[in-house]
Amino acid sequence: MNLLLLIIIPLLTAVAALLSRNKQQVRWISFAGAVAQLILSIILYCAFTKERAGGNEAEMLFEQNYALFPAWHINFHLGVDGISIAMILLTSFVVVAGVLVSWNIEKMTKEFYFLLILLSLGAYGFFISLDLFVLFFFLEIAVIPKYLLIGIWGSGKKEYSANKLALMLMGGSALVLVGILGLYFSSGHSFDLLSLSKIKIAEDTQRIVFPLLFVGFGVFTAIFPLHTWVPDGHSSAPTAGSMFLAGISMKLGGYGCLRVAAYLMPEAAHQYSNIIIILSSIAILYGAFATMMQKDLKYINAYSSVSHCGFVLLGIGMLTTTAVTGAVMQMVSHGLMTALFFAVIGMIYDRTHTRQVSEMGGLMKVMPFISTVFFIVGLCSLGLPGLSGFVAEMTIFMGSWENASAFHRIATIAACMSIVVTAVYILRAIGQVAMGPIKKNQSQLRDATWNEKLAAIILVAGIIVIGIIPGWLNDLVRPAAEIIMNKIAGK
Repeated sequence: MNLLLLIIIPLLTAVAALLSRNKQQVRWISFAGAVAQLILSIILYCAFTKERAGGNEAEMLFEQNYALFPAWHINFHLGVDGISIAMILLTSFVVVAGVLVSWNIEKMTKEFYFLLILLSLGAYGFFISLDLFVLFFFLEIAVIPKYLLIGIWGSGKKEYSANKLALMLMGGSALVLVGILGLYFSSGHSFDLLSLSKIKIAEDTQRIVFPLLFVGFGVFTAIFPLHTWVPDGHSSAPTAGSMFLAGISMKLGGYGCLRVAAYLMPEAAHQYSNIIIILSSIAILYGAFATMMQKDLKYINAYSSVSHCGFVLLGIGMLTTTAVTGAVMQMVSHGLMTALFFAVIGMIYDRTHTRQVSEMGGLMKVMPFISTVFFIVGLCSLGLPGLSGFVAEMTIFMGSWENASAFHRIATIAACMSIVVTAVYILRAIGQVAMGPIKKNQSQLRDATWNEKLAAIILVAGIIVIGIIPGWLNDLVRPAAEIIMNKIAGK
């Protein structure tokens, strides 16, 4: 399996979209490219599981290594494990849905789709990179398109939101770069992830470099208190921009915290784990209670994302195989769920021209499909059994409870308490938007179009498959989580 295809296909799609002759052509080119990415990711998953079933126990499969700057030991080193495959599958699903939801974009259509596909290229490159310098390069590719998507196609205080997002993410990137250079100079000048994992880095170095990398990547995944760009960025971004931002981009941070910071610096991971648990527990509860105060649908989903991403960092901080497995499953679940949530909010806004919950009501009567999807994604968010949110969060709770100390048990209980708060704001929002009498100015609204239905069905299918048949995702992720945890445990 040639991993370069994950970079080449989005690149060719983006260029073709930019060179297309008309708006209809760019839409179909982008859709065809997104479908090709989805098919390729499924083929990659099948090839990966076949290799594992055949007895290939290598840490990374399908490795490719090309020298870029030999003098600086920078190589284009690619490879995947189960965690990478899970992130690639998530990305491909969100890309297809994002392209479909953006079907009616009229303003600078070619440039919009070009930036959208470029975001996916950055995500794929990040998830398959085994060279830290190249990984950082792809991380940066995913920042500039977000700035432009919000600044040009956004709404509300879009200039402020775009600048705030870019500045905070660039600040996080700066911390990541300093941390990567710290590893490079303390390890005999190597950027290679697998080589670094075999080197025992001095504990004094780990104490300095670990917080730089963890906080730097943590900014991308809304670590408390550096999460304030999330509500503003989400609220001003176009629908597909919000889907990519919450569904994919925030997962880059969680992946980096686990793959780079925790994996390469196990002693520091142990030393800082309690701080990570405290910050993530605060984020979970703060995000849930802050969401209760919101009246705007996008702000509701944005603040709930702060809470749900807190579960990812909590799973990593707990340092058990089950909790880390749950953290990855939560990244996948939240990616699908929040992308679908923003898609539905965009559909509602396009028809009602408002995101204020108080200005809506009875939409189930005029928009049954959109309202039904709204119900499903809301129930997934509050952790209803049978949907992906329940599987991911329960795995984290079970892994967290494996730690016998009172501190870990209290943090687990505190995180569990957020489920009640989540149920309150989700059920209240669903009730006010979909149930009750129809507002006079909303009685003639149309339901979802073919492209919106297809986008929703794709994401709903992912949520339900993980919720009902979670074993395949657990079997995919757990062996890679065990490798990381064995390294952290010193085995």
